[in-house]
Amino acid sequence: MIFLFTDFGTADIYVGQVKIALHQRAPKVPVVDLLHDAPEFNVKAGAHLLAALAGRIPEGSVTLAVVDPGVGGLRDPVAVVADGRWYVGPDNGLISVVAARAAKVEVFSIGWRPDDLSVSFHGRDLFAPVAGMIASGGRKAAKLKKKAQLAVKFGAEDLTEVIYVDHYGNLVTGLRAGAVPRERALVVNGRQIPYARVFSRVVAGEVFWYENSLGLVEIAANSASAQQKLGSAQGDRLG
Repeated sequence: MIFLFTDFGTADIYVGQVKIALHQRAPKVPVVDLLHDAPEFNVKAGAHLLAALAGRIPEGSVTLAVVDPGVGGLRDPVAVVADGRWYVGPDNGLISVVAARAAKVEVFSIGWRPDDLSVSFHGRDLFAPVAGMIASGGRKAAKLKKKAQLAVKFGAEDLTEVIYVDHYGNLVTGLRAGAVPRERALVVNGRQIPYARVFSRVVAGEVFWYENSLGLVEIAANSASAQQKLGSAQGDRLG
C-alpha cells in the first residue's frame, strides 16, 4: 500500500495530480490518504505528527511524505526504510523523527529524475513516481544509493508544542503522553490545564488534557473548541 502524508490540502489541485502519478507507476497498489492538512511549511511539526502516525502504518508499505517549503532548492530527495516501512520525500527533517525512533534504519539517495521535472512540484514529478516504483517492486529503476544518514535530523525527542489543530479545535501536541504524570497540569497561554481520562469525565465546555489515540498529549474541551477557549494555535509552546 501507499500512504500519503502532505500539506497539499484537500481543496486544491495538488493531491489529484499526485495520485495520477502514483497510478501511472503502480496502478494495482492501493493508495490511502493519511493526511493532507499537515501544518503548512512547518517541517518539524510535520515530522513529529508523521512519527506518531507511523505505528499504524503496516510494514512493507510506502509512505509518500511531502512538507517541502524548500522545493527546488538544495535539499536532496531520499528514501528511508524504518522498521520495515518505506518513506519517500525530501531530506529536510520530515522523515528524521521516524528514523530516529526506529530500531533499524536504512537511508538512500534517489538518483532517478524525470525528463520534465518541475521546479515547484517534486511531490508529483519526483517523489510520487519513486514511491510508485518502490511499491510496485521497481526499486532498481529509482536508482537508490545507500547513504550514511539523513542530512537534516530533528532527533527522537518529543516536541513540547502544539503540532496540529483538528476541526474540532482539539490541540494535538508533539509530547508523548506516556512520559507525562497524570497529576501534572500543563500550561498553555498562561492557563493551567488539568488531566482527564476522556471527554465525559469533565463538564461541558471544560478544557483538559488527555492521551489521544496516537499516544500523544492532546488538549481538548468537552463539546467545545479548546483552540477558541485558550486562544491557542499551532506552534504554541506547553509549560
